[in-house]
Amino acid sequence: MSTTYNVVLLPGDGIGPEVISEAQKVLELVSKKSADFDIKLTPYHFGGAGIDAAGKPLPDDTLAACKAADAILFGAVGGPKWGFGKVRPEQGLLSLRKELDLYANIRPALFPSESLLGHSPLKPEIAKGTEFIVVRELVKGLYFGDRKEADLDTPGSEGDAYDTMVYNKNDVQRITRLAAHLALQQNPPAKIHSIDKANVLATSRLWRRVVQETIDTEFKGLEVDHSLVDSVAMTMVSNPRKLNGIILTENMFGDILSDESSVIPGSLGLLPSASLSGVPDGKTRCNGLYEPIHGSAPDIAGQGIANPVGTILSAAMLLRYSLCQPKAAEAIEAAVRKVLDSQDVGGHGLRTADLGGKVSTSEIGAKIVEELEKLL
Repeated sequence: MSTTYNVVLLPGDGIGPEVISEAQKVLELVSKKSADFDIKLTPYHFGGAGIDAAGKPLPDDTLAACKAADAILFGAVGGPKWGFGKVRPEQGLLSLRKELDLYANIRPALFPSESLLGHSPLKPEIAKGTEFIVVRELVKGLYFGDRKEADLDTPGSEGDAYDTMVYNKNDVQRITRLAAHLALQQNPPAKIHSIDKANVLATSRLWRRVVQETIDTEFKGLEVDHSLVDSVAMTMVSNPRKLNGIILTENMFGDILSDESSVIPGSLGLLPSASLSGVPDGKTRCNGLYEPIHGSAPDIAGQGIANPVGTILSAAMLLRYSLCQPKAAEAIEAAVRKVLDSQDVGGHGLRTADLGGKVSTSEIGAKIVEELEKLL
């Protein structure tokens, strides 16, 4: 008997609808070719589109659908149309993470194809072989703590402002367990690099102690080291292979380091990400939101030149972690590699504008679907 999975699509703003459209075609093909499961894809308003349709970035029907879904595939939010006012598109994403307790963000930093090495801002001999995964705690820390906005308009006000970073033992334990699980999935098990600022921050001293205790008591034999975030930021651009394995860190540090690492392969359009509410053990479906790492790119929206690869690879992560369909995920990844390694009639690689090419969003999406059909 075939299983039906309900997947919510959140195209969002800017180039979001364009890249989601190509990933949708990939998931539709996977569903069509499978004898064991079907995927029902349903779009909802989100971000700026949600503000336009319902007056808020996370409309009630969108939230209800996301809570009931097996997984969520998201494009991008934001743009100059909505500015930085009281109601902002980005608030929808923060609210959704909190509502679904999507506490773990997984962002791989790797080359989908070695043919892309020449596009890295780092020298090929430095970038080659880079392959790590950033595991970022996503629902605590500075972004979710108590805050006070500065009052700069009242005469005599000093304009004090603050943001509070709060973590507890359970917060650190559960993200460490997820990182350890991902490390154990690799053969041999990957090393965990835990990143903090323990020489200054109390929360980082808590982080370092709990990470070590959790590994020592629950994952004996798994290797973990501890480094300061400023030192790791330098290593990431001078010797990124030294960080191969799993990079485990808190919310703000993870936000910064994952953005830094994302440029190593040469384009923000290449890489996927997952935000999960549990440990993806390959057997139990794990609720998650999947998205490319890039933003809404309003400057190129509507031109049909956005790179859909990161969104398509996010769909592969969705199949692997939330729907427990690793073979379909591997087929998508293989199809992407095949397309990135292939050449057009002029001898040039099939590349979108971000990689110096002239292939459109829909053209590279169609080529990936063509290759995927051969593999399913």
